[in-house]
Amino acid sequence: MPDPDLQSLAGSSTQSMPERKQFGNHLPPPTRTIALGDKLPPPRRLSSGSSSESEEEDEEDVKLKIDLLPDASRASRRPPTADCHKYSEFHIHVPAYTATVAVSGQAVAVATHHHLRIYDLSRSDSPIWNLDSKANGFDIKLKDFKMTSVEFRPAASHEDRGWFLWVGTKEGHLIELDVRTGKVTGWRPAIHAHTVTHMFRYSQSMITCDGTGKVLVWSPPEGIDLDIRSQTPRVVRVADKQEWMQMLGGQLWTSTRDPNGGGAGPGASKGPFVRVYDIFTPGSVGRSLLPTEHLGAVTAATILPTQPSQVYMGHEGGHISIWSLGSSETPPQCTEVMKVSTSDILSLEGVNARLWAGTRKGTIEAFDVSSKPWTVTNNWMAHQKLPVLRISVDTWSMEKLSKLLVYSVGRDERIRFWDGLLGIDWIEQAMMKREAEFNTFRTMTALIVSWNVDSAKPDALTGTAENVNFLQEVLQSMDTSPDIIAFGFQELIDLESRKMAAKTVLLGGKKHADGVMSQKVSTSYKKWYDRLTLSVRLAMPPDEPYSVVHAENLVGLFSCIFVKNSEKAALSHAALTTLKRGMGAGMATRCVQFWVEGSALSLGAQGAIIARFVLDDTSVCFINCHLAAGQHHVRQRNADAAAILEDKTLLPDAAPLEEIVAYVNGGDGSMVLDHEIVFLNGDMNYRIDQRRDAVIAAIKAGDLELLLVHDQLRKELKYNRAFRLRHFSEGPLEFAPTYKYDRRSDEYDTSEKARVPAWCDRVLWRSLHPERVEQVHYRRWEANVSDHRPISAAFKIRVRRVKTEARARVRAEATEEWRHVEQQLLCEAMQYYIDQQMI
Repeated sequence: MPDPDLQSLAGSSTQSMPERKQFGNHLPPPTRTIALGDKLPPPRRLSSGSSSESEEEDEEDVKLKIDLLPDASRASRRPPTADCHKYSEFHIHVPAYTATVAVSGQAVAVATHHHLRIYDLSRSDSPIWNLDSKANGFDIKLKDFKMTSVEFRPAASHEDRGWFLWVGTKEGHLIELDVRTGKVTGWRPAIHAHTVTHMFRYSQSMITCDGTGKVLVWSPPEGIDLDIRSQTPRVVRVADKQEWMQMLGGQLWTSTRDPNGGGAGPGASKGPFVRVYDIFTPGSVGRSLLPTEHLGAVTAATILPTQPSQVYMGHEGGHISIWSLGSSETPPQCTEVMKVSTSDILSLEGVNARLWAGTRKGTIEAFDVSSKPWTVTNNWMAHQKLPVLRISVDTWSMEKLSKLLVYSVGRDERIRFWDGLLGIDWIEQAMMKREAEFNTFRTMTALIVSWNVDSAKPDALTGTAENVNFLQEVLQSMDTSPDIIAFGFQELIDLESRKMAAKTVLLGGKKHADGVMSQKVSTSYKKWYDRLTLSVRLAMPPDEPYSVVHAENLVGLFSCIFVKNSEKAALSHAALTTLKRGMGAGMATRCVQFWVEGSALSLGAQGAIIARFVLDDTSVCFINCHLAAGQHHVRQRNADAAAILEDKTLLPDAAPLEEIVAYVNGGDGSMVLDHEIVFLNGDMNYRIDQRRDAVIAAIKAGDLELLLVHDQLRKELKYNRAFRLRHFSEGPLEFAPTYKYDRRSDEYDTSEKARVPAWCDRVLWRSLHPERVEQVHYRRWEANVSDHRPISAAFKIRVRRVKTEARARVRAEATEEWRHVEQQLLCEAMQYYIDQQMI
């Protein structure tokens, strides 16, 4: 019955409420005017007063966007280091944001404030010239100037190319010096009235720019060297205060961010503002351009050699806009915008057939843009997890070093050199074709058992023979005892129970050194652990004992992996980790939220347990996952899968370099896709897009082929080219959907929700060499103590052992073959830069 005290309190509070004021006593609420045809603005969200809630919403939004980004699941993480210098570049210090750099073959110039350091990496890793304007190190009348830009100028004679350096200063001076001698060969004091912010080389000309929009075009007569002392430059005016400038296709492109911040209201711009100037045509007027949608500020731009009629422009916010170059009659035009990163694109360069982009996380990504969606072909750590501020091709390197060198400058205050032709990848591909010459192989077997137990305890396996004998039958389902047994369970605890879930999250899945589960963990995990170890001991031959190599739990997930004792000597680099997904909880922390209203618990139950080890010289990864639930949450499931596969910091780095042969694509074992063979099992929650009655009718009729057409996972694998599981395989689904049953019944869900039956429980695999994994069986079992039926998949896998000396011989031969291919590619690259008048 209602509490009378509460009723009286409510009544008194109602009576004491002040009378509502008339509308006229207040200012009218703000309005938004939307013109006909305008895009509707996003709905306003009510503020909760909690910053953590908004942060979690942003985090979830980022997670959902992961599967929309270019696919990096097959990218090589092998750094394409260049070995053409006698001395290393690691001792070159490039102060972040204050230094400017120019490179010409072995010569590197670094200007910072009053200091100019010139390096020759063929002679030393220390500066061969260290000039200080305060100490009159330049030996000219100009003193105490600050250097703000540098660039090597072109030269008419072959022996002088790439040796004369132009220096721009804060005071507007231009200085030229010969880096071979360290002597100034000419200067023009205060030719710019303000700071020289940019310098560009184009054909035989030099272009210098200052912050007020004054551009000087220095073009010498044909066949004559540019003389900074006597040459009269042509003055071109561009808009002032441009944040970004670059020569592209013989035109000067500039940009500044939208001062109004863009927006969706009437008359709002689509900034940033882009202007293009034909500075080599006297009297031409700059063209103002806008992208097709509002984007972040421009950070870099480039032209891809394989697509010379387009400009690729990088933006804050992780977008790349694509522009046509236009012509004298038609202006450049933005044709497309691509989202490629969750953070800013800080630097961009077109190198051979790839688009290289530098990120805030210190990585350089190389995109294949020849087809849609784009794919990431290379992704390596370049600057110690700090922003990559600049990427540039050293066009001088082709004639000076017979290499296509790319250099990058990072926030770690280092310059790095890279092989623009990615020769190391070519060599690895060539070696892969000859693996039989240096590998020996043997066959092993693996059994994977996956089950969403819906919080059932092992002692619930009673009643029917299918329940009582389940574990014994599944363990003996192969002709011979498997070398590896991987159990992957989901919802081991009642996710509706606050006490159980909180205990699991807060105490975690800790283990003792001998693999035994910690007593602090919920007894549910301990009971299943004990039951599985007992079942393996009873079901397997007594002369073939097994050991637990991995046991872990995470908010309902439980993995337990056994390996035959006879194979333990071949096992190394065992590691295990967990990844939490759902409810804005990045890893396995912050994953429980309590709601005061109704005392309900909201728990992010999605995530994965990831285990790996190396057998002989083959790396194997087992993933037990639980993806986002819900009939229509395909995108969330895809994002969960992408996060599991592409997280770069999940597992510990594996190995000394001599043992890195076990991992693929240049990886070190810290990512899932560094492993040669990956097994993925669990409650993936992909549903069947059909009416419930039609699905049940098809099941009763045995017409599973009709249902497979509507299976969400099969559709994503077939039609979604950006789907991260696209390169995984699955055996034929010849068993009925495993979800959702009434407990201890053969009837599909008869509750009020009446869920549509589905193949939620799956086992997939991915192998760098598909022929090395063969599925023996893929089936379901009829234990009925859960609302899911368990499934199992058995495999034969071929593992390899590397013969080190034979591999070294094959590598040397492949490297020699690459040198011939490299010369041909260099000729093609040089012709492109000649056509673009960049050399």
